[in-house]
Amino acid sequence: MLTTLTGLLVSATPLRAIIEINGLGYEVNIPITTAEKLPAHGQTAKLHTLVIYREDAQTLYGFTTPEERDFFSLMVEQVSGVGPKVAISILSRLSLPLLQSAIRLGDVNSLAKVPGIGKKTAERLVIELRAKVSDASSSGSETLPGQSTSTAPRPGVEGRIADAVLALVALGYKAPDADKSVRQALLSLGEAATTEQLIKRALA
Repeated sequence: MLTTLTGLLVSATPLRAIIEINGLGYEVNIPITTAEKLPAHGQTAKLHTLVIYREDAQTLYGFTTPEERDFFSLMVEQVSGVGPKVAISILSRLSLPLLQSAIRLGDVNSLAKVPGIGKKTAERLVIELRAKVSDASSSGSETLPGQSTSTAPRPGVEGRIADAVLALVALGYKAPDADKSVRQALLSLGEAATTEQLIKRALA
């Protein structure tokens, strides 16, 4: 099983990357959230990968972290109506912390705004994955628009991203727009950025 791929980044688009290893070019399907974190062309890139086999094709998917890869696999395997293309679309629109928060809180409206999803598929995501997301959460509950929280800031880069997104949502941003702004701020400032720094850069 091919679980990681490390090689020279030959080219990349928002949804696809070509990585060359020992003269062989591997085409890897990626979400936009992964494409944003790729190095410059000609530099070494590492992706956590999953191969999906179909009767007529073998398709390689890659992600920045193993957690993103595993959640992608979970959506494809567990949720009816969610295939690889839809799962990639979901992870392109919502970062993993925000996606897991939406599922855990049953926020069907935010999920349904992802292109290609719709309300029924969003409801199935919540029904099929809510228990798994809740069981995996060890940092307390998170909130989305209209919900209050007294939870202390979560440690780690993913926790800082989630906290910054929630702060922007509280200021009136739509959740997907807030998520995108914070991820762009993280790329600019680096993973050592504090929640406050991410918020300030996203608002700039």
